[in-house]
Amino acid sequence: MLQKLREKTSGWIAMTILGLLIIPFALFGLDQYMVQGGASTAATVKAPPTWWASAPSFWPVSVLWRQEQVSVDEFRQRLEQVRQQQRAEQGEAFDASEFASLENKRAVLDSLIDQKVQAMAAEQAGLVVSDAMVREAIQAIPAFQVDGKFDLQRYQLALASQVPAQTPAQFDRLVRDGLQNTLVASAVAESNFVTASEMERLIRLMGERRDVSLVVLPPAEVDTTAVIDDAQIKAWYDTHQADYLAPESVSLEYVELDASTMPAPPPADEAALRARYEDEKARYTEQGQRLASHILVRVEEGADEAAWQAAKAEADKLAAQARAEGADSGTETWASFAALATAHSDDIGSKASGGDLGWISKDMMPGPFSEALFAMQPGTISDPVRSDFGWHVIALREVKAGAQESFEEVRESLALSQAEADRERAFNEVSSTVVDAVLQNPGALAPAAAAAGVTVQTLGPITARSTEGLAGNPAVKRAAFSEALIQDGIVSDPIEIAPNHNVWIRVTGHTPERTQPLAQVRDQVIAAIRADRAREAATKRADALLAQLGGGKTLAELATAEGLPAPQTVPEVPRGAPLVDPSVSEAVFSVEAPAAGKASAGKQVLADGTIVLFTVDRVVPGSAADIPAPQRQMLQQQLAQIAGAADARALVSSLRSAMEIEVVEDNL
Repeated sequence: MLQKLREKTSGWIAMTILGLLIIPFALFGLDQYMVQGGASTAATVKAPPTWWASAPSFWPVSVLWRQEQVSVDEFRQRLEQVRQQQRAEQGEAFDASEFASLENKRAVLDSLIDQKVQAMAAEQAGLVVSDAMVREAIQAIPAFQVDGKFDLQRYQLALASQVPAQTPAQFDRLVRDGLQNTLVASAVAESNFVTASEMERLIRLMGERRDVSLVVLPPAEVDTTAVIDDAQIKAWYDTHQADYLAPESVSLEYVELDASTMPAPPPADEAALRARYEDEKARYTEQGQRLASHILVRVEEGADEAAWQAAKAEADKLAAQARAEGADSGTETWASFAALATAHSDDIGSKASGGDLGWISKDMMPGPFSEALFAMQPGTISDPVRSDFGWHVIALREVKAGAQESFEEVRESLALSQAEADRERAFNEVSSTVVDAVLQNPGALAPAAAAAGVTVQTLGPITARSTEGLAGNPAVKRAAFSEALIQDGIVSDPIEIAPNHNVWIRVTGHTPERTQPLAQVRDQVIAAIRADRAREAATKRADALLAQLGGGKTLAELATAEGLPAPQTVPEVPRGAPLVDPSVSEAVFSVEAPAAGKASAGKQVLADGTIVLFTVDRVVPGSAADIPAPQRQMLQQQLAQIAGAADARALVSSLRSAMEIEVVEDNL
């Protein structure tokens, strides 16, 4: 049988058919190989090949498309970075459950996809990040700078302190990839500019001021006698159900542990206080100080060893001269050293005062300088001491010995510190007891309360908008409305209210957000209908009055006819000025500028039915002369940045539309 099969498939027709079948299977297999899906991929970005920008996306041409993946690890790392950043910015207001929503995860993933899109677009355009760009980007990072300048030692130390540690080559690659990912959008954003005519027009608009006259008509009385039938009530309720939602609520039981309400621990005995004094003796010791002067021979950053040696030779010469002149004139005056420092020191901060550094403690100066100074004898001048800034010739003028406070002098402070430590230790011991009890019985608080000697208290129902007491604490609300506590009915982890003040909560009842029945909110619906009718009536009245202004009647004549006070005139109102209500100011600047000798009329109806009628009598455009040049230049840069950012977003959006993006939401 096998021999017959071999004979049937060995002819040229069979081989041709087999060859034609191999091609699509090979291409199909290649395509599947290149698309690295599965549990390790969060998103895939596909773009046409660089040499065929219009290549179609259908198979088999699709195997030629370039592909980039956003891995799950890459996504989770970025998500954690954003989490830490928002937690630091928002503090107690940070909501972990809201951050973990799919919508937020998609936003983080989209930022990574945008980077991949930009990198592929840069590749398509043949753009490459140069070594100079990488070097400039690294040197501009503040964490690597000392006194505003890049410091190689600080750079290496910062990389070594990372977890895990990074080599310069690894960090170089990271920066290069980051620049490559944003090269296109950055170039577009930075290329934007604002012309002089655009600035002039914007300044005229932003600085515009208007002379305004206005009349305020108080809201009419709400008609409480008008009949509102059941059909009208039902129709309003059906179309405004979102206004009558009862918020989600929970009822809680909790155990509270507060060190300030716990019994005070017994006072510490004399032996404990003396032991604490010995342990903390350094706290009660005043450091010795040195009165010093110096002469600095500066060496520029990046100088070679020859420059350092030349500077040392000059410092040796100054040290010898200082010793010789001091011996001639007497070391008690230090006048000769001060004269040398004034004439030769490169330290701008102390040169004018003869090199005087004042009283110095051991931890105030860089290591080599401090070590040399505290090894000297009073009245002596050091050999040159090398630091990051150059060579120092140090003069030690006077020594002030440190002072040690006795046990008796600090006994009261020690007793207070010991009492605080004992109170904190007692709190931690009771808190540990509660935690152990909760771990043994996570579905009940009574055992934990009994172990701590406190009572179980109740709270609620509370909502996410509650603001009083424990119900207003953000950490308590986050835990109370978390899915785990609501669904499982377990006791929470300890929630810190303040230092040495914790609570443990358990949700005992939960009511989800729901629409309140019409019977329960009927009075609210009726009040809303009447208020809406009053607003409609106010709007119609405002339109009628505005029509009279448009027909030639003045605002003063209208006020007299309506029995209202004379119009209030407010000259040169700037944008954003509070006029009765912020919406009035917006309306004032929404009407057209009046023609010469005329006024432009407008109206605004407020939420309570108050009618504000106004006329714009004069418009004064802003003037560039009123804005100082530095402020005008800063404004121009800000506008260019805003416009550039908008252009960059539009570009990325356009690039995305030309690529195929697949998101694996199950892996987020």
